Amino acid sequence: MICRTLSLLILAAATLPAQAPLTARAVIERIQKQTGVAWRAETVDTFKAGDPGTVVTGVATTMMATYDVLQRAAAQGKNLVITHEPIFYSHLDQTAALSAGGDKVWAEKEKFIREHKMVVWRFHDHWHMMKPDGIMVGVTRKLGWQSYQDQTTKGLFTLPKTTVKQLALEIQNKLGPKALRVVGPADMPVQRVALMPGAGGPAGHLKALRRDDVDVAVIGEVPEWETIEYVADADAQGKKKALILIGHIESEQPGMEYCAEWLKGFVREVPVGFVAAKDPFWQVR
Repeated sequence: MICRTLSLLILAAATLPAQAPLTARAVIERIQKQTGVAWRAETVDTFKAGDPGTVVTGVATTMMATYDVLQRAAAQGKNLVITHEPIFYSHLDQTAALSAGGDKVWAEKEKFIREHKMVVWRFHDHWHMMKPDGIMVGVTRKLGWQSYQDQTTKGLFTLPKTTVKQLALEIQNKLGPKALRVVGPADMPVQRVALMPGAGGPAGHLKALRRDDVDVAVIGEVPEWETIEYVADADAQGKKKALILIGHIESEQPGMEYCAEWLKGFVREVPVGFVAAKDPFWQVR
């Protein structure tokens, strides 16, 4: 009886349909369902390189798919790279001019992706659109500011009283930027912080800084003639405002580290991990 039952189980298993291999397209379809937001018709969240039909051996999330990140992901056996920012040096990843001009940097990167059968997909718009914003979740957790977050305006935080310099040092220690920059008096007391990672633009920065209850804006980057000049003028006028610039990569990177954690909840067939993009700046001392 036992042998007959075992034979039936083996036969049943043999007749089950084989599980389809996990492709890059299938992973992205899962992501689209899991975000919980309507998918935009016009978005930068598209495949940037490689064949979407490629069978996935591993998934790497990253802030920016630099050549160095691609090398490390490939060495780990991860051939699907999910990047938050562009891979080919422009917001829309337009490569026609690079190709026509015979750009050697672009060509070497494209060649590496092709030869290692990698696929690169961008996850920017909808990761920010999620509720809560995926980048903000990761950054807030990395800073340890969860309990200080305003419940109605998620980008505002009421911290224990400190100074601009001490706040900058805390951010540097927790997020690790090598070239953090500060505008405003170092010893100015601060408590109310507007956190805006990445490059959200001066309109949002100034809207926050105009608030009487905001002491300092903490951002990723902005052209020097925009928010930076505004805060410099405010300081010169004796207004108690300050600005801390972390840098684009380091300001949003914890959000893509969190993205890997999020993906592991519904992509279990292959290894999923975070590959940090290196801070490209260094300081002359």
